[in-house]
Amino acid sequence: MRYVRDVAAVIRSKNAGPFELTFDLMFTDKQVFDEVRRSITPERIAELYRIPVEHVLKIVHFEPALAVKITIVRPRPSGSLGETDVYGAQQHAPLFELTF
Repeated sequence: MRYVRDVAAVIRSKNAGPFELTFDLMFTDKQVFDEVRRSITPERIAELYRIPVEHVLKIVHFEPALAVKITIVRPRPSGSLGETDVYGAQQHAPLFELTF
């Protein structure tokens, strides 16, 4: 078992509008990309983020860039009362625990 954090060149998060977050995982090695992409499922993302699986809106594997984009429903709308990360730039940490 290996951690994605040990093989990804980039792991980041950002807003995808006020109601969604998007995560980017980028790799430099095609073999690693292929191994990791098979392990990224809506169920695994939902488990990591402790959200219902239906809140995992999209997982896109973009092979030309060796990248995976994941979009989820934000727990709270951007800028709403009690929300702590308006830009969504600090929401990628749970992906550090993703294994393949």
